Amino acid sequence: MRSGNSVKALVSIMALATATPLAAQEAIPPAQPVEAPPAAVAPPPSADWRLVAPENLLIIDTTKGRVLVELAPAVAPLHVERIRLLAGLGFYDGLAWHRVIDWFMAQTGDPLGTGEGQSAYPDLPGEFTFRRGPDMDFTPVAAPMGALLGFVGSLPVQTQPAELMPRTSDGMVHGWAMYCPGVAGMARDEDPDTANSQFFLMRQAYPSLDKRYTVWGRVIVGLDVVRALKVGEEPSGMVPGEPDRMLRVRVASDLPVESRPTARVLDAGSPIFATTIESVRLQRGADFSICDLELPVQVSDPAFR
Repeated sequence: MRSGNSVKALVSIMALATATPLAAQEAIPPAQPVEAPPAAVAPPPSADWRLVAPENLLIIDTTKGRVLVELAPAVAPLHVERIRLLAGLGFYDGLAWHRVIDWFMAQTGDPLGTGEGQSAYPDLPGEFTFRRGPDMDFTPVAAPMGALLGFVGSLPVQTQPAELMPRTSDGMVHGWAMYCPGVAGMARDEDPDTANSQFFLMRQAYPSLDKRYTVWGRVIVGLDVVRALKVGEEPSGMVPGEPDRMLRVRVASDLPVESRPTARVLDAGSPIFATTIESVRLQRGADFSICDLELPVQVSDPAFR
């Protein structure tokens, strides 16, 4: 258990107060999600669509519906490995969304439901930034003031231009993920190397978190579910009474082939998405942000056939 001064929360950003611990809740057994995801079964994809690898597709069934998260091992390999491990063990099944703040994020992953709990595994070192080499699958979409904004998979990132790679000792450049809506981050104490099992999903953009909390993936289906979770009380964000819960959390590759969902994401470098980018850029003008862009997703899910 953590002391009141080391709650696994976004304390340095939101200055959240420690709330009274919730009463212990009996774990809810795995169940099917309440609602179908918004994306319907799509026609066969063209070359503009990429298949999310099953080992990178996290399925979170909640009391409000199903959420699909694309993991980003290229950006945070240690944290992705931890999420896969805990999901495979059933650690997250039945855990509460204990802290939910509107226009900010929804936090879970604490077996105590108080913000002080964690798994029995060691804490993880922060992976707040990453090194991008020429082999990393990165698609640029904008270049403000010499930087590059783009996507690694479905994850929005900012990075230095490739022209700098020959000048660095490792042939790579600096990059970091950006806290846009749906981005998945790891909660931690004030010590940067204390992430463990608690994580949060962004309900809205919050750039103050960039380079301060590890990003390990992004919601590609079910952001409406994340935004529908029961909101906590201010200023702590702790959810009173009976909070919403995760019913079952699994990586798709751990499920039988016939029962796992599949997701295809529109390639950020496709001509179709280029048209979308220009349309959004014209609409937003000087306020254009990569967080204004959302990659379309095609889903085939046996649970809803």
